[in-house]
Amino acid sequence: MDQPSVPTDRTGYIELVRGNAPFRSLWFGQIVSLMGDWLNLIASATLVSSLTESGMAVGALFVVRWLAPFLISPVAGVAADRYDRRNLLILTDLGRGVVVLGFLLVQEARDVWLLYSLTAVQLAMSGFFFPARNAILPNLVSAKELGAANALSSATWSVMLALGTGFGGLVAGGLGVYAAFLIDAFSFFLSAIFIARISYHSPAEAEKADTSIRAAVGQYVEGLRYLRHRLDVLAIVLHKTALALTTSGALHVAQVALAKRVFVIGKEGAISMGIMFAVVGLGTGIGPIMARRCTRDRDPFLRIAIALSFLMTAVGVGIAATLSSFGAVLAGILLRGIGGGVIWVFSTQLLMELVPNEIQGRVFATEFALFTLAGAISAAISGWSIDNPAVGIAGTLWWMACLCLVPAILWGLCITRYRGACRAGDSEKAQE
Repeated sequence: MDQPSVPTDRTGYIELVRGNAPFRSLWFGQIVSLMGDWLNLIASATLVSSLTESGMAVGALFVVRWLAPFLISPVAGVAADRYDRRNLLILTDLGRGVVVLGFLLVQEARDVWLLYSLTAVQLAMSGFFFPARNAILPNLVSAKELGAANALSSATWSVMLALGTGFGGLVAGGLGVYAAFLIDAFSFFLSAIFIARISYHSPAEAEKADTSIRAAVGQYVEGLRYLRHRLDVLAIVLHKTALALTTSGALHVAQVALAKRVFVIGKEGAISMGIMFAVVGLGTGIGPIMARRCTRDRDPFLRIAIALSFLMTAVGVGIAATLSSFGAVLAGILLRGIGGGVIWVFSTQLLMELVPNEIQGRVFATEFALFTLAGAISAAISGWSIDNPAVGIAGTLWWMACLCLVPAILWGLCITRYRGACRAGDSEKAQE
């Protein structure tokens, strides 16, 4: 087995933003769009909770948010590899901005179905956006810039999670949820303007691709076949799925319940909800930045960091499960955020380095599909278990913590096998 290439010259974050105009435009669009996304999350959860007073209803909202991208992923992955990725990003931003304006029509409990429907459409469009964005990133940066670009993009997601949910809690708790929806719609339109400034041309092979439905199905199957033959890549693709199944989906629902029933700050607990989501964002932002100083973008160290991060996630959720105080909960979800951020960023980095550009859209779409399906399952189960007196919020958090140990152990075994295969490959080369 060939050893993965090791970056010998890494670009700094400030140098990247100053010197790479296409990436800078993509990054600015990401900042404003994510701010609106997290505002929308807090506003939607607050609105559903206040209108229905049901943990199951809140869980259903997150099921919709997770499931919609999964259903659209086969089409989204092929689209990201067949069509101009910049134009795809612009169209999805404009479409999401229009859809979010429809949230203003949700005024009573009987209108909750409309919020679910609009959320499904919005997140289905996001299912096109995220694979295309991940696939276009390596086209906008050089090999030595890739590590910094991936880490900065993921850190931005985390920082905006912290700022957006914190600000969303203040807006929803002060000005009301409808003000948050207006800001969200505006953020999508502004993001489209930034992305339109990117100078980008589709790869020649994409422009010549067969655009028939039969060819599209064949291309998607080709992507699945690639993963079947590259088990190492498939294992990396499953990291986000494991994270969603064990913590991400369930934790979203649990945090809403904690804010609504246990640590109520602000109207309907909107402020405490925003604080908890903000702390998760803080953790996911600082985790990869700190860990990258140790791994230095080297493949073996990235893999080890992922295994350790699953363990850290389990410890963090276990601390939060004690419910001893709001401070303890925040400390626990901070650790969970650090671990989850490292898993997300480093698994993405490995895929960007290992997967050929012409198939990246389909691989990232498959990864996102599995991630969202797992999140939907996790959110649905947690919504039921939180409302179940025999389990409750604390019990839900404890089973999440225990489940996190499973991917940590399995990935540790994969690392051992991978290193053994690499050593065997080196021995064969030496004999030749």
